[in-house]
Amino acid sequence: MAKKFICSQTGPIVQTKAGKLRGLKLDSTYIFQGIKYADAKRFQMPQPVKPWEGVKDALSYGYVCPLMTQEVPNGETLVPHRYWLMDENCQYLNIWTQTLDKDAKKPVMVWLHGGGFYAGSSIEQVSYDGENMSKYGDVVVVSLNHRLNVLGYMNLEDYGEKYKNSANAGNADMVAALKWVHENIAAFGGDPENVTIFGQSGGGMKVWTLMQTPEADGLFQKGIIQSGVMDEFMDTPKTDGRPIVEAMLKELGFEAGDVEKLETVPYPALAAAYQKVGPKLAEAGEYVGGVPMANDFYVGDPREVGFTEHAKTIPVMIGTVFGEFAFGPGIESKYELPEKDVLEMLHDKYGEAADTLVPLYRKAYPDKALTDLLFLDALFRNPTIDFVQKKAVHTQAPTYSYMFAFEFPYDNGKIAWHCSEIPFVFKNTDKVPVCNVPGVSDKLEDQMFGAWIAFARYGNPNVPSLPQWPASTADDEAVMILDRTCEVRHNYDHELIHALIQANPQMPGDSSEDEVMLH
Repeated sequence: MAKKFICSQTGPIVQTKAGKLRGLKLDSTYIFQGIKYADAKRFQMPQPVKPWEGVKDALSYGYVCPLMTQEVPNGETLVPHRYWLMDENCQYLNIWTQTLDKDAKKPVMVWLHGGGFYAGSSIEQVSYDGENMSKYGDVVVVSLNHRLNVLGYMNLEDYGEKYKNSANAGNADMVAALKWVHENIAAFGGDPENVTIFGQSGGGMKVWTLMQTPEADGLFQKGIIQSGVMDEFMDTPKTDGRPIVEAMLKELGFEAGDVEKLETVPYPALAAAYQKVGPKLAEAGEYVGGVPMANDFYVGDPREVGFTEHAKTIPVMIGTVFGEFAFGPGIESKYELPEKDVLEMLHDKYGEAADTLVPLYRKAYPDKALTDLLFLDALFRNPTIDFVQKKAVHTQAPTYSYMFAFEFPYDNGKIAWHCSEIPFVFKNTDKVPVCNVPGVSDKLEDQMFGAWIAFARYGNPNVPSLPQWPASTADDEAVMILDRTCEVRHNYDHELIHALIQANPQMPGDSSEDEVMLH
């Protein structure tokens, strides 16, 4: 059925702090794309956009940050992607809203994309589209691009004041975007005092790094972290950027210390030089950037340095999915396999630890196929348990935990993988065919979507369609299992995950595919 489309010389037009913007309206949803929220010179801090006269169109997505390597279409059935024009002038955001009434004060949900701190974009996944979330949740949805990789996370501050905090330029972009939201979102019907930042994978990491960023205090009130905690991913014990910078200068044929040359070299050459010299320096334990660096801007991983006083006051919803990096093929006819064959597979992978893991797994997941233990995630789940415990100590704000354990109708039953919950969160399972199970997926989508919207609106994910979902405490992780049947279980997999970590299995799936699918 056709939707009603409106876009004319007279509207929809919104007045922002810097000037007027024209978007479009599709049925009930106003859509503004490619709004410039900041400008920045390479390696330098973002600055507010300059005001303009007249009306600017916000009808096309803005540039996304350039990637270090060519994207390779892969796994599109599991995570459908969109590819877009790249340019380091990438500080753009997009808005979906149901009203342009400046007094409407709708909850605002700001999506931070995945891909670590090196890849991805606000529109990369088909399921990132914000129309359904805004329409059915009656919220204002914002997604944004920011600098990544060598552009966003490279420490050059030893070369001059203008490079101060260059190691966190990408996060500084996000702070600039949140400031833009704070100053302008009322014109799009949003409440600047009710902003939730949420993200998956690298986007989840961005949520908690912004919680630890004093300059962002007061710019958002809640955080949702989806598969966003990993041990050692953010570990940067050394912070001296000179070895990597000098190595790149030498590789590019420039004089030692002539760092301003790095400001003008074409991005492909910059990326190639980094990739040529970076791995050896990383192997030697030197700083090579690529992730936020703890300093007076970003105070560090809260699990290591503690939560800031402000972070303690932020309600958090956090969780993982059952399989995470299990992108590879599953086990054919897993429900028909003789148990002795399955146990043989488990012993091949886990050795003697399988004897400990099997009963713990059956206790944690009594209704799941035993073969799924081959792909059960601990790399995200274990540090997430730690995060929940350390955040829940602070009772100023609640911490809610979840596990997405849905089995998909792919290859005779595929466990949930990294990113697979996102279509349910955005109410976009209609856009991702593999998510669809008649009579089942619609119900789970409504339950999950309702919980995310309720959390954004009230700081509490409880909705009538789900069992009562209590906040966790330091010694009681109350985990909402999101599956065909949703239920809350307490500390239900802690022994299993601890044993799985001790077994030290190889990461499931093919490593090259994992790198592509991570974002």
